[in-house]
Amino acid sequence: MSAPIRVVVAEDQALLRLSLVALLDAEDDLEVVGQAADGAEAVVLATRLRPDVVLTDIRMPGHDGIEATRLIRAALPETRVLVLTMFEVDEYVLGTLRAGASGFLLKDAEPQVVVDAVRTVNAGQTLLSPQALAPLLDPAPRGRGGGIEGLTPRQTDVLRLIARGCSNSEIETELGITRATCRTHITALLARLGARDRAQLVIAAYEAGLV
Repeated sequence: MSAPIRVVVAEDQALLRLSLVALLDAEDDLEVVGQAADGAEAVVLATRLRPDVVLTDIRMPGHDGIEATRLIRAALPETRVLVLTMFEVDEYVLGTLRAGASGFLLKDAEPQVVVDAVRTVNAGQTLLSPQALAPLLDPAPRGRGGGIEGLTPRQTDVLRLIARGCSNSEIETELGITRATCRTHITALLARLGARDRAQLVIAAYEAGLV
């Protein structure tokens, strides 16, 4: 049996923090190795314990989740950060992604969704909550640009769906394309836009006015 996924939980509300710890520790493949009540403590704990995943609130004393994410990712590039937020506001979502988070969920997510999200980001995948992405999809005009001018129409379609939180299988169904074709488009998007991962593609789509 492989070693459990080591998690640090950072949340300033004690009841919620303890609930998250209990939720994660109940899983055989997850182990909470540390708890933090504020962002500064989260950075210190993560640096000392070198967990696989840090699950953090976006608003905390000391450093907020965005700053804590930035500092943790700078010190520990291999550690994944998953952010929980109750704020459906694009500045928080984009700030989290820019800071290097691997994913984010709304705090009212089902317990199993949170557990699965930890596994997902630990596996190197990006997890983007469609509900938290929703505020980015408002009709307010934004400037075009952001390096998307050279994209093909189909690449643009794929990028727009990624920005809406669609999975690869959902993109394949929506556009009627194969799995291999979908992956080819995403690889091309990452290269053309200089994006590290799916989260940065969302930023590029938003800043270019695609959503």
